Formats: sequence, C-alpha cells, structure tokens
Amino acid sequence: MLNIIIKSFPELSTKELYAILQLRSAVFVVEQDCVYQDIDGKDQKAMHVLGFKNDDIIAYTRIFKPGDYFEEASIGRVVVAKSERQHKYGYDIMNASMDVITKQFKETTIKISAQAYLKSFYNNLGFKQTGEHYLEDDIPHIAMIRN
Repeated sequence: MLNIIIKSFPELSTKELYAILQLRSAVFVVEQDCVYQDIDGKDQKAMHVLGFKNDDIIAYTRIFKPGDYFEEASIGRVVVAKSERQHKYGYDIMNASMDVITKQFKETTIKISAQAYLKSFYNNLGFKQTGEHYLEDDIPHIAMIRN
C-alpha cells in the first residue's frame, strides 16, 4: 500500500527533497541513460506528490497549476522505483495527482509530455495523444491531454 502525501516546495524536508532527486536521477538519468538537466528551476512552483512505502519515497510526481508549466494544469516527472513497478504504483500516484488538480486547482483539463512508450499507461488513465512524436532529451515523447 502506498502512503501518498502532497507538499509544496517549502514544505519538503531536506531528506524528502534528497530522496526525490535521488529517485528521479536513478530512473531518468541512470536507468534511461539520459544526460539532462533534471533540476530545472520548476520544482519551486510545483506541488509534489510523494508516494511512500515503509518510509521510503518510491513513487513521485510534480504537478503544476495552469500557466506554471503549460497553459493547462500538468503532471510531470512521473516516476516509480524500478524495484516497485510490479505493484502498479504508477496508477496510484497518477490518480492522486489528478485528484489534487481536480480538488485543489478546480481544473479538469490536464496536459502531460509523456514518454512515447508509456502511451497505453496514460491512455488507461484517460489521456489522449495530441500531435506528433517529438524528441525531448533524445527520448521520443508525445503530448497528451485529459479532459
């Protein structure tokens, strides 16, 4: 069972921030063999959705109000530790993220920039592809919208 907590950037403890950055680096830089600037100056504007299991952050997203990243509300940096993916925690962390956008931001339209290979995962959550594939940090991505 995933224990999900939502925090603004100032509410994150140093330990939590370190764990988030470590998880994002482990997956997006090391596992995906992609050199990119993860620390992009946008974390300060985001709400952070932390998925804990036994006091460890094993799933995470960051969410944005409309206008802070895209014109629409958005979810990004969706990540689940490799050792925990068989439990389908990606669905739990995404559903929690969508709930925050609906309840706190009063928004129903959500835009994401998804890695193309995860299209069916996001389709299962109600997202539909808009436009063509594009490269972001040399990884194929697609824009997707959920209304």
